[in-house]
Amino acid sequence: MRNSLVLALSGLVLAPAVSAQAYDSGDRDREDFSWVQPKNTTILGPYGHVPPVYPSPNATGVGGWEDALQKARDFVAQLTLEEKADMVTGQPGPCVGNIVAIPRLGFNGICLHDGPLAIRVADYASVFMAGVSAASTWDREILYQRGLAMGREFKAKGAHVALSPVCGPLGRSAYSGRNWEGFSPDPYLTGVAMEETILGHQDAGVQATPKHFIGNEQEIMRNPTWKTNGTVGEKVQEAISSNIDDRTMHELYLWPFANAIHARAASVMCSYQRLNGTYACENSKAVNGLLKEELGFQGYVMSDWGSTHSGVSSIEGGLDMNMPGGLGGYGMNWKAGSFFGGNITRAVNNGTVPVERVDDMIIRIMTPYYWLGQDKDFPGIDPSTGDLNTFSPRSTWVREFNMTGERSVDVRGDHGALIRKHGAAATILLKNENKTLPLKAPKSIAVFGNDAGQITEGFYNQDEYEFGTLVAGGGSGTGRLTYLVDPLTAINARAAQDGSLVQQWLNNTLIAKTDVRTLWLPTPPDVCLVFLKTWAEEAADRASLHVDYDGDDVVDSVARYCSNTVVVTHSSGINVMPWANHPNVTAIIAAHFPGQESGNSLVDVLYGDVDPSGRLPYTIAHNASDYNAPIVTDIQTDGFYDWQSWFDEKLEIDYRYFDANNISVLYEFGFGLSYSTFELGEINVENVAGSNITSRPEHLPVQPGGNPALWETLYNVSIPVTNTGDVDGTTVAQLYITLPDSAPEGTPVRQLRGFDKLSLAAGQTGVANFELMRRDLSYWDVNAQDWVIPKGEFVLSVGFSSRDLPVTTTLTPVKGCTKRKL
Repeated sequence: MRNSLVLALSGLVLAPAVSAQAYDSGDRDREDFSWVQPKNTTILGPYGHVPPVYPSPNATGVGGWEDALQKARDFVAQLTLEEKADMVTGQPGPCVGNIVAIPRLGFNGICLHDGPLAIRVADYASVFMAGVSAASTWDREILYQRGLAMGREFKAKGAHVALSPVCGPLGRSAYSGRNWEGFSPDPYLTGVAMEETILGHQDAGVQATPKHFIGNEQEIMRNPTWKTNGTVGEKVQEAISSNIDDRTMHELYLWPFANAIHARAASVMCSYQRLNGTYACENSKAVNGLLKEELGFQGYVMSDWGSTHSGVSSIEGGLDMNMPGGLGGYGMNWKAGSFFGGNITRAVNNGTVPVERVDDMIIRIMTPYYWLGQDKDFPGIDPSTGDLNTFSPRSTWVREFNMTGERSVDVRGDHGALIRKHGAAATILLKNENKTLPLKAPKSIAVFGNDAGQITEGFYNQDEYEFGTLVAGGGSGTGRLTYLVDPLTAINARAAQDGSLVQQWLNNTLIAKTDVRTLWLPTPPDVCLVFLKTWAEEAADRASLHVDYDGDDVVDSVARYCSNTVVVTHSSGINVMPWANHPNVTAIIAAHFPGQESGNSLVDVLYGDVDPSGRLPYTIAHNASDYNAPIVTDIQTDGFYDWQSWFDEKLEIDYRYFDANNISVLYEFGFGLSYSTFELGEINVENVAGSNITSRPEHLPVQPGGNPALWETLYNVSIPVTNTGDVDGTTVAQLYITLPDSAPEGTPVRQLRGFDKLSLAAGQTGVANFELMRRDLSYWDVNAQDWVIPKGEFVLSVGFSSRDLPVTTTLTPVKGCTKRKL
């Protein structure tokens, strides 16, 4: 067996996939290593390639899947070669992705559905809060509850696989169009969110699909460009290549995927773009080496829809399932055939692909199917799904599908109440001068902004919809609303209880260009609520970090004459806020995409029924130009491989970058206000691993998630937290570590390594607890190709944000001499 070879150079990782031969059915030519030197360019970073990793490792079922693995082997032993080809190739059908049934074996097929905030192609289903909102809760229990409730809805609609959750993009760039689908640019916070979400999905009996593996950090040029006639094979330029060095890969982008695999995720979706020169879905170093070998992944790797660019190369590179199965720019040209499908049988018959490799592909697919009991009494597919599916409408179906589920079954249950609670917990209070909030039965309320009211153009895909509140972004990650509680409706309902007068102006163009004093009644309102929104979607990146529809001008127009202006943003992510320090802007709330109960969740916080406990999962800078790692939007050359994105910032994204360069920010990572106040006591550190902590981990047999020694708890850290205010409140205690000076150059100033959310009555003291695992105290040593705890003194800092850390202590896990960073 050929294994991954260690190349003891810091930047060299992730080889282009190379294989011995191609078959004669349209498989592309194999790349050599010439991509490293693009024609007519001199942009060479410190990254290159290592030898490829072949063959793709066979699943062993380690980690609790052994019995299911045997069932999968028994199933595969009964398949014909043609049936094996069907098992790894998507077909047009009622679901977003479909593996056809094999009735003679009692196998009813596999239904795959979007997405990370709702089962998208369905009616009578809930729209939950987006990933960015879920991360804003900083609440493990809520992350699990959300994942569980979503999973139950997927299963009840007959979906075996949920294409969720997202940690790629991680959030390298503030402009990425899909950041809102994921959680946070911090790998630790995202890792926790991935693990809890996956546990929830799979406890509900649905397979989770962490995506997109890996380096999918922008949407522009994620696919190759073709000549205008669309002729297959006539590419103009290859998709962008995310060029990532070894340490950055492990400490940032691979980190949350390790959490996902540790949670026993059933499948992983590989991404569109190239990775250090080779398409991610055929990158043998990434898929075979990092995912299947290093992380011990036992499930199957599916392609993103249309991200398969070869047959043999992809199979050898570790791809197990081609979705949705057809050829074409997005894999939707069913008539053109497939890289898999019939080509699988040809490749096996002519000896190009060993049948054992195909068998392992199917074993990997069927093992989680049996592990989750999906072979027993699984609900049938809701026939309405087929009516709603635009990916593969009925006219494209070439196989019959037996949709035995109830038509238009209502799977929402009591999830509306859960979504309302979760949306409130995700709401972030950024500013609250003079205790403007909570509102106390104001006599007169003025509501401004096109985000305040009900959607005027339907409940699905709100792109370019000027009027109506925003609760989800666009693309495969969106949801189909069955109802929506908008902010204005919720405010009116609450105001009616108090006898408050509510006036409204929802036309941003009018507001921005009007003296608002001419709009309201003679007596100025007690409070002006301004609602702003920011759209983002798949297949496009954001052009600006400002709010949409002249929102900045709307705030200026209102705040010029309203001395008590409260701004609420429903945004896909980071917004710059040039009006944040305006003296008449007395409060700011970031509500992101809270789901179908949006207005109720917000009113619960506005009126103090719920303490605002959301915290920023990213940093808000003063200016857009303060952010590094911009999206690559244009190149000046036309070489075939010239779209390159060099991740030269390495580990310095978001707060790590601002801290490393001592840059002032508007609102730091982890920041958020409460209606109460809190104080911390002294840190207590308990060593649970003993006195013989080694720098390198013991090399134990790999389990899902990697070397199990990395997941062992070394220290338990605790700290008292007291609510010093006069109202009940909720806070998030946060633990950051600073590695010793012996750690290599480029190590972040501080890194999040723990958080605990506490709800405390006025005057009550609770205890925040943090577990520090070996991985939490380690860096990736590119020479040793291992996680290493550096020698010397660590600083542990606890506080309420990345820049509010009043309590510190030190510990020295590994004794010995240290060296200063160069």
